[in-house]
Amino acid sequence: MSPLVDPFARPISYLRVSVTDRCDFRCTYCMAEHMQFLPKKDLLTLEELDRLCSRFIALGVEKLRITGGEPLVRKGIMTFFRAMSRHLVNGALKELTLTTNGSQLARFAGELADCGVRRVNVSLDTLNPEKFAQITRWGRLDQVQDGIRAATAAGLSVKINAVALKGFNEDELFPLLDWCAGEGHDLTFIEVMPMGEMGEEMRLDQYWPLKDVRARLAERFTLTELSERTGGPARYVRITETGQKVGFITPLTHNFCESCNRVRVTCTGELYMCLGQEDMADLRAPLRTSTDDGLLDDSIRAAIARKPKGHDFDYSRQKVAGQMSRHMSHTGG
Repeated sequence: MSPLVDPFARPISYLRVSVTDRCDFRCTYCMAEHMQFLPKKDLLTLEELDRLCSRFIALGVEKLRITGGEPLVRKGIMTFFRAMSRHLVNGALKELTLTTNGSQLARFAGELADCGVRRVNVSLDTLNPEKFAQITRWGRLDQVQDGIRAATAAGLSVKINAVALKGFNEDELFPLLDWCAGEGHDLTFIEVMPMGEMGEEMRLDQYWPLKDVRARLAERFTLTELSERTGGPARYVRITETGQKVGFITPLTHNFCESCNRVRVTCTGELYMCLGQEDMADLRAPLRTSTDDGLLDDSIRAAIARKPKGHDFDYSRQKVAGQMSRHMSHTGG
């Protein structure tokens, strides 16, 4: 069976799947405080998620990242992780991982490790309990830190993802760095992206370009550019003085699309070939129309044939160009 290759000769080897749009936090840059969540009948069942991911793996996907919303609030989600672990055992899947807010890690870290998960990304923008409660609206920092400790104890490698937010965590650049160094966590900074109906003015107020973050780090530390590429958006540096690796995801100040190897499936079965474009393909219909995987495979291939060269995110000219109407919690972080 021929693998998935897009029109620009990029093999598609990485799939990010949102298993729910629900979350136990309401982070201000991600979703509205009073979110209208999707009807449960619209969401793919765990069995449908299994079948869909298995087809992508059969077509050459080697890395599967589970996202949300918060994936660990999905009822029965460990059934799905256990199902996916069979692809790790037979060697078809090289990595099974997830992005989480950390709130449920204390509960599930051991079971995730048993399923073959070796590393997790935890979203954490501040180490200040009051600011954490403010940015997440409902979250508790101590619960997340307990989860991170549980993940480490279970043998999981933890990478911290921090969204750079002007006027919010600018003063925590070095404390975050020091904490990650002390705990043995890699750290990646992310520019805030124009996803969802959050208001153009708010996005511009929050936007802290990572070139400024990097420049501040360079004032204190020696940064060595790493050639490491995962096909993903991050660019990495090594901090000579601490030895730690720091990543920068810069969709707005640096277009990282030339090596894109990934696609995303939403919790309702919509396949987005690019995070920053509205074009998508409905995979729920072929999933529910036929038990024959041929129709599903054809739908996946037809969508990959439309994968664009790059995205349209842009904050120039003091307006948000390329703004996506869907919330990040729907598409999957």
